[in-house]
Amino acid sequence: MNRAEYESTMKKIEATSTEAQSVNIKAENIAQLKALFPELLTEIANGVAINVDVLKQLVGDATATEAEEKYGLNWHGKRRARQIALTPSTGTLRPCPDESVDWDTTQNLMIEGDNLEVLKLLQKSYASKVKLIYIDPPYNTGKDFVYPDNFQDNIKNYLELTGQVEGGKKISSNTDASGRFHTDWLNMMYPRLKLARNLLCEDGAILVSIGDREIASLLALMNDIYGEENQIGIFTWKSRAKPTNAGDAKFRTQRVAEYIVAYGRKSGDEILLNAISSKTRTYPHEDAEGKYRTTTILTSNRGMFRRETMRFESGGYKPDEDNRWKAGKVVVDGLMASNRISFNDDGVPMEKKYEEEEKDPLYPIYSFVDSDLSGTAEDGKSDLNEIVGNQHGLDTVKPVQLIKYLIATFSNKGDIVLDFFAGSGTTGQALEELNSEENAKRRFILVQFPETMEGGQFSKISELTKERLRRIALKIKSDSPMFAGDTGFRVFKLDTSNIRAWNPDRNNLEKTLLDHEEHILPGRTEADIVYELLLKLGLDLCVPIESRTIAGKKVGAIGGGVLLTCLAERITTKDLEALAQGIVTWRKELAPAGDTTCVFRDSAFENDIAKSNLAAILEQYGIANVRSL
Repeated sequence: MNRAEYESTMKKIEATSTEAQSVNIKAENIAQLKALFPELLTEIANGVAINVDVLKQLVGDATATEAEEKYGLNWHGKRRARQIALTPSTGTLRPCPDESVDWDTTQNLMIEGDNLEVLKLLQKSYASKVKLIYIDPPYNTGKDFVYPDNFQDNIKNYLELTGQVEGGKKISSNTDASGRFHTDWLNMMYPRLKLARNLLCEDGAILVSIGDREIASLLALMNDIYGEENQIGIFTWKSRAKPTNAGDAKFRTQRVAEYIVAYGRKSGDEILLNAISSKTRTYPHEDAEGKYRTTTILTSNRGMFRRETMRFESGGYKPDEDNRWKAGKVVVDGLMASNRISFNDDGVPMEKKYEEEEKDPLYPIYSFVDSDLSGTAEDGKSDLNEIVGNQHGLDTVKPVQLIKYLIATFSNKGDIVLDFFAGSGTTGQALEELNSEENAKRRFILVQFPETMEGGQFSKISELTKERLRRIALKIKSDSPMFAGDTGFRVFKLDTSNIRAWNPDRNNLEKTLLDHEEHILPGRTEADIVYELLLKLGLDLCVPIESRTIAGKKVGAIGGGVLLTCLAERITTKDLEALAQGIVTWRKELAPAGDTTCVFRDSAFENDIAKSNLAAILEQYGIANVRSL
C-alpha cells in the first residue's frame, strides 16, 4: 500500500482541543460520577448534566424531594465563583529567559500574571505535587486590590487590566462603598483556593495569612473547600511589638496579632510537622572548625551606656565613639587570638557561634508564634529595605524569618513550595536562604499579578518581585560561597494561547481564511510553543530540553523523549523518510519511560499527503501520538 493512501493519523491541535487547554475539572468530575452512577446523567439543550435528585436518592438521602435550607457558607455569586474555578483556561505561559537567573539549570519559577488563570494552567503539570502552599492574600481592608475576574474571557480581562491591549482599566480596591465588601472578597478567594487544593500532594498543607476582619469568612471558606476535619490549626502570630498611642495616655485596642490558617489535603490529625530548634538558629557560614553563625560583639556607647574604657583596640580594630565592646579586653583579645571574631563586608567585628557548641532541644510548632521566633511586620519591611532599598513603595511585608519558620516546619528538603500571592517575593527569599542553610533542594513557584505601583522605584509589584529574587541570589552566593544549590528562577508571563483561535472578521472573510492558514500567532517563538505544549500535556516546566538537527530540521526532545517537537516552517516530501527515521532512532536512544507525543507545525507540510505519510511512518515504528499545530 502506498503511504499516501494511509488515512491521516496526524491530529491537528486546535484552540478548542484538549491539548490546547488546561485540565477541564468539570468534565473530569462528571466523568467520575458517570463511572460510579451512570443513571445520574441527563440530557440538556447544550450537553449533559447531573440529575441532583437522582444523586440524593442513590446515596439514601431521605430529604431528596425537600428543599430545606442547609448549614454552610453561602453568598451572592458563590455558584458563579465555582463555575469560574471549573472553566478551563486557553491561555499560556510565555518564557522570558532574559529576565531570569540561571535559566538553563534552575528549578524555580516566577510567573507574572493573574493567579486564577495561572492556577488553571498549572493543573496538569503540578497536580498533587506541591507539598506546601503559603499565601498572604488581600486582608480586605478596603485598600487591597481584589481581582475583578471576568467569567467570559479572563485572559482578555487580564490583558486589559495590565495595559497590554487597548481599553486598559484602572486597578481598584475593594472598598466598603462598593456595597459588596465581603462578597467580592469571597468571590475572588473561592476559585483560587478551590484550584489550589488540586495541586497539593496527599500529605500537603496550605497556609493562609489573614487579619481579624476576614478570618471568620476565611475559616468558613476553608471548611467548605478543604473540609473542617482537615484543619491543622489556627496560628496566632504577634506581628507588631510597638503600640500605637492614641494620645492623652490612652490607647485604642492594639491589633498586634495576625493569623495563619492551616489546612491539609487529608485529615489534619494525620499530618505530622517537623520539629525545629527552639531558637530556629541557622548557621550559614563554615570554616575549619565547622558551621557557624555570627552575632554582634559591639553595643551602644551612648548616654547611660557610655563607657570609654570599653573602646579599646583589639586585632587592629577600635570601635567608633558611638559603639563599644560588649566584653572586656582580656575576653575580646582571646576571641581574636582564637579566630572567633570575623569582620563583615562593612568591616564590623562579629563573634562566631558554632553549631556544635549550641545544641538546642527540638521545639514543636505551637499555635502562638511569638515575634521573638518569627520577627515582626517591621522586620519584614527592614528585610526588604536591606535587599532593594527603602523606595520600594510597600508598607506591609511579611518577615523572612516567619516564612522560613513555616517552610521548615511544613515541608521537607526536596519539596515544592507555592505562593500565588507572591508580593515582594518574601517566600522565594526565605526558601533560598533556608536551602543554603540546610543544603536543601526545595523548589518555589511564585505567582504575582503585575499590579501597578505609584511613587516607588518599581512600576509594578511583579518587577519588585523579580528584582528581589535577583539580588538575594547574589547575596546568597556571596554569603555562602560553599553552597552550590539552586538560587535561580525562570520567569514566565501569562498571555493568550500561541494557537490562533477561530475569530472571523465577517466584513473580510477572505483575509480571515488567509490568516488561518498559519495556526500559530505571529510573533510567537518556538520556545513559546514548546512551553505551552509542556503545560497542556502535563509536563513540568523545568524538565530538560535537548535539540538535534535531523534532515536539516531542528528537533527537540523534552522530558527524555516524552515529547518530541519539529517546528520547522517547511517540510517537503523529500524530507519525510530521513526526518522520520532520524526521529525514530533518537527516540530509541532516549528510551522514554512512557508513550511519546510528536508535534509538528501544520502549515509546514508541502501537502496533506506529506503530512499523512510522515504520520504513517512514525506510527509504524511505535509513535502513535502524532499531532500538528
